[in-house]
Amino acid sequence: MAVDVHVMDVDGSHLRRVTNDTGTDMNPSWSPDGQWLAFASNRDGDFEIYIVQADGKGLRKLTDNTAGDTEPAWSPR
Repeated sequence: MAVDVHVMDVDGSHLRRVTNDTGTDMNPSWSPDGQWLAFASNRDGDFEIYIVQADGKGLRKLTDNTAGDTEPAWSPR
């Protein structure tokens, strides 16, 4: 079962899908500037950390190892 990352306005309106994959995308974390989301995904077999722009563009894989990477966090600037 696929699980994707979605965003919406504070009042619950304008629900938008950010990721769309057959794997599980979970634990999203906003970047300090609000432009990016880091999240964990098992789309390549085991859980790794990815980032994507809030509009769903610019997907990039940040980790690639055998450990289960599941809790992304941004460091302050």
